[in-house]
Amino acid sequence: MAEAEQGELFLLDSPLHGAVRGERSLMAWPFFALAKKAWMQPLAYKKDDISIEIGPGPKGVATIYDKEILLYIASLMVSKVEAGKHVGQEFSFTANDLFSVTGVNKSARSYQRLSDALERLQGTQIKTNIEAGGEGEDGFFSWLQEAKLQYTKGEGGERRLKAIKVRLCDWLYRAIMVDRQVLEYASTYFQLGPLERRLYEVARALSVDDRTTIPLEDLRLQMGYQGPSRQFKFVLTKIIEEDTIPGFRFEVDESGLSTITAAGRTVREYLVKIIPDTTNKRLSS
Repeated sequence: MAEAEQGELFLLDSPLHGAVRGERSLMAWPFFALAKKAWMQPLAYKKDDISIEIGPGPKGVATIYDKEILLYIASLMVSKVEAGKHVGQEFSFTANDLFSVTGVNKSARSYQRLSDALERLQGTQIKTNIEAGGEGEDGFFSWLQEAKLQYTKGEGGERRLKAIKVRLCDWLYRAIMVDRQVLEYASTYFQLGPLERRLYEVARALSVDDRTTIPLEDLRLQMGYQGPSRQFKFVLTKIIEEDTIPGFRFEVDESGLSTITAAGRTVREYLVKIIPDTTNKRLSS
């Protein structure tokens, strides 16, 4: 390969300069499986005027850990906008910089997980009526339209990963570049477990300016928690006691609200208070 071609092939957008940012719709709504292992079942969310359908690819639905790649790309995009640079849909970056930002060790296993994550992000099928950039899409799309691991060969033919090249989907590109609903993530986000990550994201999306209250069942659905409500209340209470969510405190109103179902049963609906501990910033360019 000619030297000019080699340089063009590995023209990089990394390293990332600045904070980690994320698109607000991806914070607010359950687009990712809360799993460490492959999740092979479809996911769905429908409440009021919001509808989301998620279908698995060959390696399952993209997970909350796979989402790290999209957060990294969104952060690169915002950094380029703030620097006055052109922002397209294609990005090339190194695995080392991604791992440094997300706190992942640079082991052979991490590189395999990265490859699997890229495959899930490209294979997962998303259908939603949430508009992005003033446009809706009637049909399914994937988070990444293209994902490639780019190698060079050293002596003896050994392959060395030089860069990751991806093309971001139209929907997410419009959401970031047109809607500009982008929020900064806490620096400790990547140290959290899957449920803690989602709880932080929902709180961050809902409580930008002030405290808010949400029914426990609505919170369960919005987080994408697949277990029953009683189990979710137990898990949430444990998270609240451990107090590990950066920037927020949570309280469960044990008195609840009594509602009567169509069958005539009285059901207690618990409320969850989300209380910001710090001032949240909405980022724009």
